[in-house]
Amino acid sequence: MAARLAHAGFQVDVYEKNSFSGGGPSLFLMPQIFLDTFTDLGESFHDHVQLSRCDPNYRLHFHDGDTLELSSDLATMRDQLERIEPGAFERWLAFERASAPHYDLSVKNVLSWNFKRLLDMATWRNVKMLPRLHIHLSLYRFVSSFFKSDKLRKAFSFQSMYMGMSPYDAPATYSLLQYTEFAEGIWYPIGGYHKVVDSLEQIARKRGARFHYNARNPNSSDSANEVRGITLEDGTQIDADLVVCNADLVWAYTKLLPRTKYTSRLENLDQTSSSFSFYWGLNRTVPELLAHNIFLAEHYRDSFDDIFVRNSLPAEPSFYIHVPSRMDPSAAPVGKDAVTVLVPTGILTPAAASDPDVMHQLYRLGVPDFSKLIESEVVNTPETWREKFNLYKGSILGLSHSVPQVLWFRPSTSHALYDNLYFVGASTHPGTGVPVVLYGARTVAGEIVEKYGATNKSKVDVSGKLLGGAVISGGWTVLVALIVAVFALLVSMTMMAS
Repeated sequence: MAARLAHAGFQVDVYEKNSFSGGGPSLFLMPQIFLDTFTDLGESFHDHVQLSRCDPNYRLHFHDGDTLELSSDLATMRDQLERIEPGAFERWLAFERASAPHYDLSVKNVLSWNFKRLLDMATWRNVKMLPRLHIHLSLYRFVSSFFKSDKLRKAFSFQSMYMGMSPYDAPATYSLLQYTEFAEGIWYPIGGYHKVVDSLEQIARKRGARFHYNARNPNSSDSANEVRGITLEDGTQIDADLVVCNADLVWAYTKLLPRTKYTSRLENLDQTSSSFSFYWGLNRTVPELLAHNIFLAEHYRDSFDDIFVRNSLPAEPSFYIHVPSRMDPSAAPVGKDAVTVLVPTGILTPAAASDPDVMHQLYRLGVPDFSKLIESEVVNTPETWREKFNLYKGSILGLSHSVPQVLWFRPSTSHALYDNLYFVGASTHPGTGVPVVLYGARTVAGEIVEKYGATNKSKVDVSGKLLGGAVISGGWTVLVALIVAVFALLVSMTMMAS
């Protein structure tokens, strides 16, 4: 967002609560929006970031010790799937064909559009689209219509957790995730995901944006129908004409803005999951692990009910392990591994230094006494996400993407009362995940440029907690509130090093 507005001629100041920017997932999906973002900024993505394709995409570990490697290579997929379920390869191809419209229609008609009014949904284009998105089916039920075995039903439904949702609740539309994994592949940015973040910051700086870190505790300053700026922790008043907030939206409404009935409504909306995240430095390499590894619970549905119904840590969790040095040897010292482990849990689960069930589940690797390999450890809990990153109730992916919380029903990208306050990020339209948020930033930036225009740069003094400022033509001071809350499932491995 900052780079887009700076590129349009705005003078942008970005204010961040923490000492670093960004973060994000290690599964680099939907590469086209990244390429398009850099192109929109007059840059080539490949001049800034080197990508390496993951092959296989990842390895699944089942409770009985069996494994399944999913790949974009058709011959590999045939061998892997037929071994588990005869005839599954042809059914998988049918599943991919059925999922392709979920992806294509979502990108064309949802991610690239805004829905400011209910009538924006009631177009003939959208009416024709809905039956093809299978929103009336759960993802798990949709997957089960193609596969007979419990293992393959798990293998092609767990991806709903990329959006922090149970496959038993997520609409079948989200099989678009499985489609993009195989059609476009999973990639790894050499140098880590933070390489993308750093590159965008460099581009923004080159266009005049200014970044201020360790900015804390702002409050909004408002008049009858506009936000005039922010007030910092030390009492400094920052005046501005336009504010764009990229904080966790519910946190922003509860902490930055005057409380209203809408605030209470937001607090009661469904949230995505939280997580325990372990960052381990190992004293040797573990060749049994690929770059991406998914361990799936035997009692699959119970594990999701623990998270989303009972709001707790599953007794037998499914979890994810990322080993970046498989793709980028510079990510760990020679002869050692740096490992990230993500264990989804209910929001605001009591903190724990470690989880013995994770260690117990690692028996599937055939590595005895795995805990003895750990020579350093950093742990993030739901409380960490809430306190360090201002994520409401520790929800790492913001508001849920259930049918009543998408499109026009999702919190708007603009404030109902303050006509100069905009929102981007996981909990507003179009939704969560870095690629999806990039689509949202493009839409909102376009609306701002169309509304205000941008030709002349002018200096503006702005500061505040995760807030930034800019100037557009006519002397408008634009405060771009990039309240950067790390909402994705993974924090960059560079954080572990720091």
